[in-house]
Amino acid sequence: MAITGTPLRIQLLGPVRAWRDGTEVPLGPPKQRAVLSLLASRANDVVGVDTIVDALWDGDVPHSAANSVHTYVAGLRRELEPGRSRRGASAVLVSASGGYCLRTEPDQVDAALFVRRHTEARRSWAQGDTDTSLRLYEEALSLWRGEAYAAIPGPFASMERTRLRDLRLTAVEEWAADMLAAGRHGETAAELIRAVSEEPLREKLRWLLMLTLYRNGRQAHALRVYDEIRRLLSSELGIEPGAELRDLYQQILCGHPGLRTHGGDTTAALPEAPREILLSQAPSPRQLPPSVRGFVGRAVELARLADVLEDELTRSDATTPVAVVDGPAGAGKSAFVLRLAHRLLDRFPDGQLYVDLCGTAVRGKPLTAQEALAQLLDGLGVDATRMPAGLAARASLYRSLLHGRRMLVVLDDALSADQLRPLIPGGSCCVLATSRQRLAGLAARDGAHLLTVGPLDDSTSARLLTGLSGSRLVGQEAAVRRLVAVCGGLPLALRIVAHGLAASPGVPLSTLVEQYAAEHSRLDRLTVEGDANASMRCAFAASYRALPADAARMFRYLGLHGGPFTVEIAATLAETDRDTTRRLLSLLAAHHLLEEEPGHRYRFHGLIGLYAAECAERESPALRQAALTRVLERGPAAPRARCLNGGAGRPDVRTVSL
Repeated sequence: MAITGTPLRIQLLGPVRAWRDGTEVPLGPPKQRAVLSLLASRANDVVGVDTIVDALWDGDVPHSAANSVHTYVAGLRRELEPGRSRRGASAVLVSASGGYCLRTEPDQVDAALFVRRHTEARRSWAQGDTDTSLRLYEEALSLWRGEAYAAIPGPFASMERTRLRDLRLTAVEEWAADMLAAGRHGETAAELIRAVSEEPLREKLRWLLMLTLYRNGRQAHALRVYDEIRRLLSSELGIEPGAELRDLYQQILCGHPGLRTHGGDTTAALPEAPREILLSQAPSPRQLPPSVRGFVGRAVELARLADVLEDELTRSDATTPVAVVDGPAGAGKSAFVLRLAHRLLDRFPDGQLYVDLCGTAVRGKPLTAQEALAQLLDGLGVDATRMPAGLAARASLYRSLLHGRRMLVVLDDALSADQLRPLIPGGSCCVLATSRQRLAGLAARDGAHLLTVGPLDDSTSARLLTGLSGSRLVGQEAAVRRLVAVCGGLPLALRIVAHGLAASPGVPLSTLVEQYAAEHSRLDRLTVEGDANASMRCAFAASYRALPADAARMFRYLGLHGGPFTVEIAATLAETDRDTTRRLLSLLAAHHLLEEEPGHRYRFHGLIGLYAAECAERESPALRQAALTRVLERGPAAPRARCLNGGAGRPDVRTVSL
């Protein structure tokens, strides 16, 4: 019995989604979506609770599995019928005979509609109705939005993914064969190239692609397709191509007249762009690094940015969502973006690309856009011997290969907007990037979404610190408060301290706390020996090296000061005019080396202030002496300088806090 009243539409051929009256319904956690997908695949049939349990859990089934199923069903009912009273009977997800039944029109489930259209297409072809058959094949294939049951757990979803994927490839083969028979080979190549990239060992797809390329006047490309499948079969399975492929290869070499089309479309060209440069042996890259252990906090920021991107991805204006997360060194930008990327995985079934742009690399130098494109193209299967030489050619090929694909591109540690722009593809991809500076130009010109992540609050910092330090801090609230203050909410510093505590079980906790709290050696302690990427000093140094010379000079002079300070104080220290000072302070704030407060006042984060004081030592003693003298001569209204009065009554240039 089908549902009456409220229309319900369900997508299984891609990320599992549902719409009620045209509005998307939130479906909850993965196992809850797994319940809906199982019931939707058997719409209007009762599915027993035991069957649902077997579909969701493989092997070690928890004792609470049946109760969990009831909980998932209750959650689905709340979302699918928001107006239903708690005690009212469900008209959509019905309880019956020890199980549940999803009542909906079968054609409102895309997987069922795909199977139906595929069957009708075969029937029409058998009856000689070519036009109707091809239309039905195209309708069936257009229903796919990615991998079936994407990100749905459990053995049932796994089996259905395999079954439907094979059925889709069969439909592609049948459609392509019918197109070739109708003489429409010029329209067939692009879809076959995508299918072969997805299933490089499927010989029938290769056979069809070879014939399609040959009929489009691309004999060399057709022969290359054969060479690739021969190498793949030999290296992975130790076998040779089948007789049909070998025969077609020989016929193409000989120019057999039977291969040529008879009538139909003999002049249509394949799309421009060298998509046949190399049919990738890894067509769906999975380059995303894992999420970091112990990630805490940022829930509001994650949800807000995810909602913004989801909204943009559902639009039909073919724009590529771009989000850049900026913040100071050690604030956890990369961890945040990876967390977000893993949350969005099911929206990008064609894969994920990842490049560290090394914008503030501890060692080495930033990648150029051209070098970054070489890494991205390598991830897309482009052989090094066929890599275009110039930036424009690489960018063009990159956009061509990603055209029509839903892929997530993560670009870590960007130096500038100019470095990022050539790496942004078009269409249904999405770009997530991190940077230590605020890329306002990318937002203004390219519509990027910018989000700044700063230090964690004290409560979240304490959770991160205690969670990663073993049992050292259990019941030690005072020690936790002091260490949180030492780290100033920067996750990298907190992780370094947690590692130090866990790695020194024989050292009294009080001793370790005092060592970390000592200001004169704090940056020495906030490092993991032998790993420059786990050092607060190295992290700050990388940000400092990325500054223009005049901003770096201002940073050094500010390091002489205890702060907070105003434009006037900064101008006095560095002997610069007010306009130049404002520009340099804004630049330092954009690089997250300064924090701007209301009233045009500025201050350092505690740890960055310590590093700035070290940088101040790079100025000559005479220049430091003069700068501090200028500040002190401003009178009692001047904020305190980092100085120590010497015996002669003059400020000594050694930088300590008064």
